[in-house]
Amino acid sequence: MFKVGSRLFTGAGPGAMSELAGVAQGIFLDLKFHDIPSTVAGAVATGARLPGVRLMTLHASGGSEMMKAARRAVGGLSNPPKLLGVTVLTSFDAANLKRVGIAGSLATSAVRLAKLSQSAGMDGVVTSAREAKAIRRACGKDFIILVPGVRPSWARAGDQARVSTPTEAIRAGADYVVVGRPVTAARDPREAVTRILDEISSALGARV
Repeated sequence: MFKVGSRLFTGAGPGAMSELAGVAQGIFLDLKFHDIPSTVAGAVATGARLPGVRLMTLHASGGSEMMKAARRAVGGLSNPPKLLGVTVLTSFDAANLKRVGIAGSLATSAVRLAKLSQSAGMDGVVTSAREAKAIRRACGKDFIILVPGVRPSWARAGDQARVSTPTEAIRAGADYVVVGRPVTAARDPREAVTRILDEISSALGARV
């Protein structure tokens, strides 16, 4: 899938979706909605009708009513996208969490938000590989886990605080991984993708 985040969507809008839908296996619409329930419901309903959208994100910290409204917004669609609650951003470390007033450890916060997401009808969550195993134990095998901040050992971490390699993410139980700058900033993006896919294939073989 191609990920369409806020930067691309702000710059190119739905037109980018139409273009990508013609060449992608699907689109991950990563706009991380966080607002009052009615506003998020409207945004999710609109996003779900864009071409090719298979996954969408909203902040679990927006609360149960917001997530339930998002679920209702796509309830009448024949093939709705999967809705994922964002737990704790991978750019956060323990100090960041404390500064914004969230009590407890990163792992505790991520699991709490994952369970809240599940109870509100989300199909899965976005979380660091470091919390993925604990979330899998808490939410079960059918709950989708998407791991962002994936950085191969040969790539720079950038502004991410809790990164993982493709191997680490797969071994932690990720159903999907997000790889951005290791590809987009690579001197040879095609070679970077090939190396990452090879690593993922090896990790999947070991997991099976």
